[in-house]
Amino acid sequence: MKITIDRAKEILARAAEKRILVVGDLMMDRFVYGSVSRISPEAPVPVVKVFREKSMPGGACNVAANLLSIGSGASIAGIVGEDAIGTELKALLAGSGVRVGAVVGNSRYPTCLKTRIVAERQQVVRVDREEYLNLFAVETAAFLELIEADMQHADGVIIEDYSKGTIQQEIVDEVLRTAAAKGIPVGYDPKDEHILKMEGVTVVTPNRKEAFGSAGIPEGEPDENPLEDSALLETGRILQEIWKARHTLITLGAKGMLLCHADAEPQHIPTRAREVFDVSGAGDTVIATYVLALAAGATFLEAAELSNFAAGIVVGKLGTATCTREELIDYMKSHAEEL
Repeated sequence: MKITIDRAKEILARAAEKRILVVGDLMMDRFVYGSVSRISPEAPVPVVKVFREKSMPGGACNVAANLLSIGSGASIAGIVGEDAIGTELKALLAGSGVRVGAVVGNSRYPTCLKTRIVAERQQVVRVDREEYLNLFAVETAAFLELIEADMQHADGVIIEDYSKGTIQQEIVDEVLRTAAAKGIPVGYDPKDEHILKMEGVTVVTPNRKEAFGSAGIPEGEPDENPLEDSALLETGRILQEIWKARHTLITLGAKGMLLCHADAEPQHIPTRAREVFDVSGAGDTVIATYVLALAAGATFLEAAELSNFAAGIVVGKLGTATCTREELIDYMKSHAEEL
């Protein structure tokens, strides 16, 4: 089955009326741009002369940015520090149109900040300012109340785990319980070292590395044909048992995606990327498009095909990127002979 352009337009038109809640680790990405003309006399390191700085919401915030770019509403739930970075991050999110009613300030932890020093388009060093979150029971309870309240207005939920402490089993259980009661889809973007019980989740979207890591088996070299890659197929089977998701969508970079079902044979979706310049944030685009499409009435395969096209757009851009509804339709038109 191939999605048609008319069907994609129909799904995306419905998506404009939807609102998706993103629950996860919130971060600020800061870029410091400069040039290097000498080595420091103090140590054998380059001296970067700064000429520009740029800050943007990162981590789970980039999923919300993808939702807005495609044209839906977005809200976000997470923890920031009661510091200047947290205030700036919340303001940037609200200013972009993301609802931040479930963003909680915590005085015991700094806002996660990743600063990248870039000279002549080359990253010199990255400086991370972060602490793993260990919330008190009363803090978790208050956070859960905000999540549940926001979910009453949501048409879907995305759980975005960067292993910074926000996503714990209590959070997952509440999201899945409330989503089941409302009949809305839940997507989960996992970290391979952080295994959670996810029974009832709609879709899990690991990349190949995360998939093998979560399954606990050696990755090995990929087969040219994913449907003949015995290690990959076994990984998909194991992950279906671990997460008990209705579907597991394993992203494979240049080889596209493998969609694994609980009660059907796996399906391979070839890549739609023309050229790959940067895969940063492609996973965020995939899960945002996939869950939004499901919320708008798409089938699982239609959602996978749409997210595959969206990923094909963002990997052709430099840096963490998003794609618009117009770009998505135009890109599909350029592949019309394949549909």
